[in-house]
Amino acid sequence: MCIMNKLSTEKRAMIVKCLIDGVGVNATTRLTGAAKHTVLKLLREVGEACAIYHDEKVRNVKAKRVECDEIWSFVGMKQKNVPAEKQGQFGLGDVWTWTAIEAQSKLIVSYMIGLRDGGYATEFMRDVASRLAYKVQLTTDGLKAYLDDVEDAFGGDVDYAQLIKIYGPSAPGAARYSPPACIGCEAKQVAGTPDHKHVSTSYVERQNLSMRMGMRRFTRLTNAHSKKVENHAHAIAMYFMHYNYCKIHSTLRVTPAMETGLTDHVWEIDELLAPAV
Repeated sequence: MCIMNKLSTEKRAMIVKCLIDGVGVNATTRLTGAAKHTVLKLLREVGEACAIYHDEKVRNVKAKRVECDEIWSFVGMKQKNVPAEKQGQFGLGDVWTWTAIEAQSKLIVSYMIGLRDGGYATEFMRDVASRLAYKVQLTTDGLKAYLDDVEDAFGGDVDYAQLIKIYGPSAPGAARYSPPACIGCEAKQVAGTPDHKHVSTSYVERQNLSMRMGMRRFTRLTNAHSKKVENHAHAIAMYFMHYNYCKIHSTLRVTPAMETGLTDHVWEIDELLAPAV
């Protein structure tokens, strides 16, 4: 059995690398030889450290265009299977991840794990606004909760538009597991003077796809879902830290954090471990 305080830096980095690359916890234990409780403990320690670092350091971001969206997942069981006595208990059933990405640098400015309702929308938009250095153009989807919450968070100091997508009917049969086809979209100016050609959620939606492919917990139609919401949050924090600081974006040829001046070099996995050592 591996004892946490005796794991070498190389072994810890190997475990974290597996988790970031979308390997499940059980598969990580088989690949690395570490005990399951050791992997989960390291996930918790590194995830907590990454969340704290992001909260403290991703501030005063010099952004121009920000896109926001929400991505669905579930913890423990599907929402329809949650027992009546546990209905309304956060961390069981539907869990949404709110994300805000800067369109030019691809930096994840803010993220939040919660429900898809007005309360979380308010908290999320306030957090996004608090991290920006100056006025931006903001695009969200058509979620109605954004309308009041953007005004609450930014006041009038934002150029804001919603991109409302129009979907066709749901497909029958096996194809019902796929989202309905988007047959059109409507750009709605909400506040300020947003540039119509930049009213888009393409980058944040592409980031949603990266999350689906990069985190085993987000894989659809499998039993790879998160069993505890705490571990779900730790995995997301670690994923976004790696994305911002370690992953070189193909079009930028640097990391998003380098592009925005939050760091001057590409981080190695060892640097993600440093706050948790």
